[in-house]
Amino acid sequence: MAGLYLEDFQPGMVIRHALTKTVTESDNMLFSVMTLNPQPLHIDFDFAAKSEWGKPLVNSLFTLGLMIGISVHDTTLGTTVGNLGMTDTTFPHPLFHGDTVRAETEVISVRESKSKPDRGVAEVEHRAYNQHGVLVARCIRQAMMLKRPT
Repeated sequence: MAGLYLEDFQPGMVIRHALTKTVTESDNMLFSVMTLNPQPLHIDFDFAAKSEWGKPLVNSLFTLGLMIGISVHDTTLGTTVGNLGMTDTTFPHPLFHGDTVRAETEVISVRESKSKPDRGVAEVEHRAYNQHGVLVARCIRQAMMLKRPT
């Protein structure tokens, strides 16, 4: 499915994304290594075993990227000009190896661009949950979206 055009975003609309992903140890290790993040809570099983969690935590920036990535097919695929920003990003509960992530997106606001008539800004809230329905991530995202071609 192609992404939504600016006119398709309606405040209050909630999109429950069909894609899900079970996060693996390999996902977490690869992301941490690729981003040069040596945090032992993510990559050192012995260190993590002695933490309050008792096991490695999935890198929170991977969780953020996965949450937004899951949303792309239903929201911005081929219709976005670019991300303008993300705010209010929180990780209220950790994600662990073996957890399955699902996501939803709620439209907060939509406005047309004052300087470019072919686009506007959609502000959305992305939320990600584990397989138990526990919120593991959320953020407010502003995306520059194309308007429907005339």
